[in-house]
Amino acid sequence: MSKTMLKFVDRARQMPTKRSAEDRSKDFGEIYEGFEDQEAKDQSSRCSQCGVPFCSVNCPLHNNIPDWLMMTAEGRLEEAYELSSATNTMPEICGRICPQDRLCEGSCVIEQSGHETVTIGSVEKYITDTAFENGWVEPIKPMIERDQSVGIIGAGPGGFAAAARLRGMGYQVHIYDRYDREGGLLVYGIPNFKLDKSVVARRADWLKDSGVTFHMGVNVGVDMSFEDIKSKHDAVVIATGVYKARNIKAPGVGLKNVLPALTYLTASNKKGLGDSVEEYDNGALNAEGKNVVVVGGGDTAMDCVRTAIRQGAKSVKCLYRRDEANMPGSERETANAKEEGVEFVWLSNPEAFVGNDKDEVTGVRAISMRLGPPDATGRRQPRPIEGSSTIHDADLAILALGFEPEELPTLWNQPELPVTNWGTVKVNHRTSMTDMDGVFAIGDIVRGASLVVWAVKDGHDAADNIHKYMQEKTAAAAAE
Repeated sequence: MSKTMLKFVDRARQMPTKRSAEDRSKDFGEIYEGFEDQEAKDQSSRCSQCGVPFCSVNCPLHNNIPDWLMMTAEGRLEEAYELSSATNTMPEICGRICPQDRLCEGSCVIEQSGHETVTIGSVEKYITDTAFENGWVEPIKPMIERDQSVGIIGAGPGGFAAAARLRGMGYQVHIYDRYDREGGLLVYGIPNFKLDKSVVARRADWLKDSGVTFHMGVNVGVDMSFEDIKSKHDAVVIATGVYKARNIKAPGVGLKNVLPALTYLTASNKKGLGDSVEEYDNGALNAEGKNVVVVGGGDTAMDCVRTAIRQGAKSVKCLYRRDEANMPGSERETANAKEEGVEFVWLSNPEAFVGNDKDEVTGVRAISMRLGPPDATGRRQPRPIEGSSTIHDADLAILALGFEPEELPTLWNQPELPVTNWGTVKVNHRTSMTDMDGVFAIGDIVRGASLVVWAVKDGHDAADNIHKYMQEKTAAAAAE
């Protein structure tokens, strides 16, 4: 055992320096600064190097966390980067936006023993940021170049991960996406204060330097048919994610200024990228000076409330039908939102949206809830308390209730593309392939709205399965 490790007894847990709530609420810069070299070493040295590393076990990618923590503690950063990137295509992104409190850090053994967790995510971010700064992140150079090509529909995290793994095997990779920038929801759905867009652009540039070809502004089913893409490639990966907003059935939901979360966040992100956004400039998608009510309790809701604060909202409330202990979002993000001035109204469920004679929303009428017995999923079900309705002032109401898949068989004119009862693409989970030969699917379009780290995992698995499929196809052709 290295003498640099097991320092959790005399070294306290430390996050990187966090900008004050007053300071960070004025702009969209990332709220955490990076670790200094000694800080990263000190935090990494707190790892107990336990025999069963639950941090790795409970990471979807099974990252070799104790090993690269030890290397960081010993100052072997280039080795730490090589090991970290061996299991994760984008550790600097996961280090910023993964809910570590629910995954690796939430499973940390020393956390369970009362010494507080190792700050794994911040060290993960530090390792790869340092690697980029020092030029250790080199383009992929396959041992052999193959003639076979793969088309990936979707330039989000799953598409990135599949592309990187496939290029490493020597395949010719083409990514198609309807947007004008690479990154999908990493760019248009996640605010800069959590993930600066330059970090995503840097990873996209790495893929381009590695030989991946991007075709941006290609809306499949409109600008190019699915059949055209399928005919150009030996295999196709559907990695579109899910973008369709889940709605709420309530009177007044169609009033002006009642918006889906992604519509609101995309406008803000585009504005931050320097785009011209008319609806932002005219105030329709801008929270400045408004009473804002966000409905929902997940990470997207946290993104919305914290964006509204930065846009200069008069007040920001978050309504969630369960209590704080049962909300699905990250505890860390909720704490940051509270620090920045967001008011949380727990156990509150919207009944109706109140408007004026101009059909503009003026308030959200919500009823108080109590938690009943658990249902089949184990979660306690919210029950309304009669006569407890309250109207919350709202000039802007944002619905952050989750996302659903678009109807791809219809949009792409592919009625034979198999989907589940929920509209997600149906695959054989052992092979990542649909019932359509050579057509694979990964990420949220298969799982439903999920985490970036799961999309990366699916991208890796699909790449391995595609390689096996290609080899079997080649062998069968040679045998004929």
